[in-house]
Order: sequence, then C-alpha cells, then structure tokens
Amino acid sequence: MAASTPPPHPDLRLRVEAREGAARATTFETPHGPVQTPTFMPVATKASLKGITHAQLETLAPDVMLANTYHLHLRPGEACIRDLGGLHGFTGWKGPWITDSGGYQVFSLDARAKVDEDGVTLRSHLDGSPVRLGPREAMGIQEALGADMIMAFDHCLGLPATRPALEAAVERTTRWTTACAAARTRDDQALFGIIQGGTDPELRARSAAGLLPLDLPGYAIGGLAVGEGGDAMRAAVEATTPLMPEDKPRYLMGVGQPLDLLDSIRAGVDMFDCVLPTRNGRRGWLWTRDGTVRVGARTHANDDTPLDPECGCEVCRTHSRAYLRHLFKTGEHTAVTLGSLHNLTFLFDLVRGARAAIQAGHFERYAADFSARFTAGERAWQAAHDRDPDAAFRSREARRAREGGPS
Repeated sequence: MAASTPPPHPDLRLRVEAREGAARATTFETPHGPVQTPTFMPVATKASLKGITHAQLETLAPDVMLANTYHLHLRPGEACIRDLGGLHGFTGWKGPWITDSGGYQVFSLDARAKVDEDGVTLRSHLDGSPVRLGPREAMGIQEALGADMIMAFDHCLGLPATRPALEAAVERTTRWTTACAAARTRDDQALFGIIQGGTDPELRARSAAGLLPLDLPGYAIGGLAVGEGGDAMRAAVEATTPLMPEDKPRYLMGVGQPLDLLDSIRAGVDMFDCVLPTRNGRRGWLWTRDGTVRVGARTHANDDTPLDPECGCEVCRTHSRAYLRHLFKTGEHTAVTLGSLHNLTFLFDLVRGARAAIQAGHFERYAADFSARFTAGERAWQAAHDRDPDAAFRSREARRAREGGPS
C-alpha cells in the first residue's frame, strides 16, 4: 500500500524588520502567537522551568518555551500530555512551545546509547529500561506533545570527533531529517532541520546542502557547545549562518553565554536556548552587567548593595548581595528561585536590548559596550580569585556551570 502524503508545512511568515550587517530583527507567526527575534528560549526540560512559578513566568514573558522529547516520553508520557491538551493545556503556558527531538541525548547519554541507521536505542537514566528513538518515534512523540515548533531527529556528536565520524553523522542526520519530514501527520507544527558538521566548514556546507532542498519552515545549527571551545564555535556559526535561508528562522541550539549570544546575533542567528541561566542560578553564579557575581563568595557576606543596580527584576529590587549569599550558603530553596529568576531576566534583557539596538541601527555599539563592561568584570574577578581562591566556588562547580546540556 502506498504511503500517505505528509501534510504541507505551516508558513511561519517571517518578516525581517531591520538589519545591521548580518544581525537582524525579525518577527514570525506561530499558532500560539508571534515570536520576535533575537529571542532566548528558556529550557523547561520536563515542562517546567526549575524554581520558577507560573506567575513569575508570566512576568518574564518569554517568546518561546522549550521542552524535551526524551524526558517527557519517560515521565509522564506523551499520551498523558496529549490527553490533557498538549503542552499548552498540561502546563497552562499558552504561548509558543518548541520541543527538542531527543537527538541531544545521543550525545549527552552517549554511554547509554547505541546508534544504528534507523535511530538510537538508549537505556533510561531512570531505571535502565530500553528507550527507542528515531525519526518516526521522535515525530510521534512531538506531535502528541503539541508544540508549535518541533525538531528533526539528528545525530549530535561531542567534540573533538574524527572526520569519518562527523561525515557519518552528517549523512545520517540528512537521512533522518528526510524521514521525519515524511512521517509528519500534522499541518500546524513547524519542523526545523538541524545542520551538523562539527567545526568543519565543508561538512557544515554539506549538511546544509542536504537539508535545504526539504524546504522546512526553519533551520538550526546543532552540534556546538559540546567541547569545541569558544573561538571554534564562533567560527562555525559565522561559516554556517550564510548557508541558511533568509526567509526562515535561524536557531543556534544549546548556547547561552552572554557574549556568545551577542557574537551569534552579529552573525545572523535569531533564536537561542540553553540551560545555563537556571543551572548557574541554582549554584549562585549570577550574571550582571559587570560580569558574573559568585554570590557564595565571602566577600559578599556584609555587602548591602543590590546584585545589579541596573536590573529591574524582583531580586535586584528587593534583596542585597549579603542576603542572597545567606540563602545560598544555608541551602534555602528560595535561593534557587531567585538565582534562576535573575539570570533569566538578565538574558531576556540582553537579547531584547539587542533587538532594539538593531532596529535603531546601533547594534555594534550596543554589543561593544556590553562586551567591554562584562569582560572587564570577569577579568577583575579572575584577578581577585588568583589572589584568593576561596573567593569563588570550587573549580568543579565552575566547570559544570560553564557547560550546556540538560538541566
């Protein structure tokens, strides 16, 4: 029997409203509202932002929320979420949602994963039971979850990786994306393809050449922030964004360091996601315009100043650094909420400021001023830390806070 024809892709109707060099301010439409870019999408891995209440989420007002296919497949299961109205009904968040396909778990759960040509068999991190994910499974789960934007199942490798391994991942991602496009049954979810290829420009170009003929509603850059280092990541982004369609959203996956966002916006990226705001927030690594404040440091024990006097969030309006340090040092649950709330506010302010600067024609000045001030603060802390190592959390915490990955 002949296979059924997949439904047409939805038209996101992306409008480029302003440009400065490659940087751009755009708006596109989803069934649950418009998305204005550049935008940062907070990661609600299990359909919840860690430490953030729904009322706080409404105050933050993200353009898009991101949830994870693998984790929601395990608990509570996509059938439960589907029967309760999809992610919008299940969570109560009525704005746009995007779901990761589970392809990232091929990398993050590498020791538990066995890749074959049709997908991946994982051992659940909960109980060790087998979990099968491939193009058809990823599409079925994401259709049940009901997100406005869904991701093709891809093969993400950690870096460094050998060229043969990267070549195989590129070819496999193209085959899997083609299978995802064919497996779709809904016409109200925008499927994004993911360009792979590590830091090799030729492989990135090969990946794009294999995916662009599918004419998907959006495209993403995957396989970065997985061990390659900042300079290599920036070079890969700069090489890849010119390959991506002008009339479709461009999404850089898993990147959330403030300066990396500005560099990538400059290169033409529209959308970002990362767990760092909430992960760092839970550990007391709090971003300010003058660099990262490690609020657990003893230098803040009697500091009555706000975390960031120029930030309008609840944390900075209400609490001193001394009080925040007290909450973190005594293990109060409130610390998780306040740290996450501030860091999310900080990144939203950063990308919204970038959008306004692009529209006003002074993005380069905005980015240069922010970068100079933030970097000066980071260098001052490093100099103080070199003199007094106890002034910050241990290096193990620092390393974990810099990494992406699931929250």
